[in-house]
Amino acid sequence: MKVYLLEHAYEYGKESEHTEVKTLGIYEPRELAQKAVEQYKKLPGFCDYSDECFFINGFELNIGHWCKGFIDAD
Repeated sequence: MKVYLLEHAYEYGKESEHTEVKTLGIYEPRELAQKAVEQYKKLPGFCDYSDECFFINGFELNIGHWCKGFIDAD
């Protein structure tokens, strides 16, 4: 089964040296996450940022996502 993580992220600071990330929800199917974006875009704070600040990423359940470790040894 695949679920979809909805997040809102933006950079701030004098030189955009900071990042703020908010987890907004986990949805299934993806279409529900897309509908949620439309609702969040109308809310105070979120409406001040562009659509590019919303991220939907799919994840398979019951599967490890860091199976090769924390650091890539390339």
